[in-house]
Parts: sequence; structure tokens; C-alpha cells
Amino acid sequence: MDYQLDQALEILARTPNVMKSLLSGISEEWVHSTEGPGTWSPYDVVGHLVHGEKTDWMPRLEIVLSTVGNKTFTPYDRFAQFEMSQGKTLEILLQEFEHLRTKNLETLRSKNLSEADLQRTAIHPSLGTITLKNMLASWVVHDLGHLAQVSRVMAKQYQVEIGPWTKYLTIVNHTPKE
Repeated sequence: MDYQLDQALEILARTPNVMKSLLSGISEEWVHSTEGPGTWSPYDVVGHLVHGEKTDWMPRLEIVLSTVGNKTFTPYDRFAQFEMSQGKTLEILLQEFEHLRTKNLETLRSKNLSEADLQRTAIHPSLGTITLKNMLASWVVHDLGHLAQVSRVMAKQYQVEIGPWTKYLTIVNHTPKE
């Protein structure tokens, strides 16, 4: 599938509602479950998404579209949510994510990006030269990856309970990289 902004927006606009539908009002055991030491809970994932809305996607969009100055991204702290989310409930994080995403997509739409804009480049600190199209496509895949991650973490909570169905319910057999 070739990248199309309108199609990307279909996914980006839905992610907060999908997370909210899946996680809002469920027990703390589901919210704070993980796949083991050093892995993220659904709560951590939502905090990470909030942090990205504040410090990653839109600031980097502005860097790519800038015509002056340094076009190198600031490194992104993938673990900032652990401090940023302290003292916040999951419900607060879900609301914050929805609000920030709505605002960010309004800003993105207001840019009226052309195909030439999508080919503009910047420097990612570990990946090198990227295009705006690369970055915006990765935003969609990032969302989908975290939706899958939350589902997988939750599924694994019943890994023992499903008994022999482990053979067919392969979501519980995934080993996290980090």
C-alpha cells in the first residue's frame, strides 16, 4: 500500500478511541500487567503515546518542514512516560492522549501537505536521513504496533489458563525484545 495522508489519518484518528474502548474502566490487574521484567504494561504504553504526542511527532514535523536552521531531530526518550505518568490514572492518560491527538491531527491537516512536502528530509539521530512521508507512515505503524502490544500483554495474562490452546493462540507465544 502506498502512503496516502488521508488513509493514515483514518488510523491515527482512531487510535485514542481504540485504546479507550479496550482499557477504560477495566481492573488494575489488566492495566498494570506486563510480559515480565523490563516490559511495558498497557498503562505504560498509553503514557508513552501521550509523551510522543507532546514531544515527538509534531515537533519533528516542524523540523522537517522548516526552511532554516538545524534539520536534525532531538533524540526521543522512549522511557520518559515512567516519570511523566507518575500520579496520573489511566483514565487521565487516555483523556490526555485523545485531546493531544485531536489537536495534533488538526495541526497536521492545517499544513495542507503536498507531495513535495512529503519528500522533504531531516536527520534522525540513529536512522539518518528520513523523509516526512517516512515519518508520517511510521506514526501509523507505531500506533498499530502499540495496539498490538497492549492486546498481546493482556492475552498473555491467560497464557497458563488457556492450557493446550496455546498451540493455536500464538499471540501468547511472542517473546518481547525489550
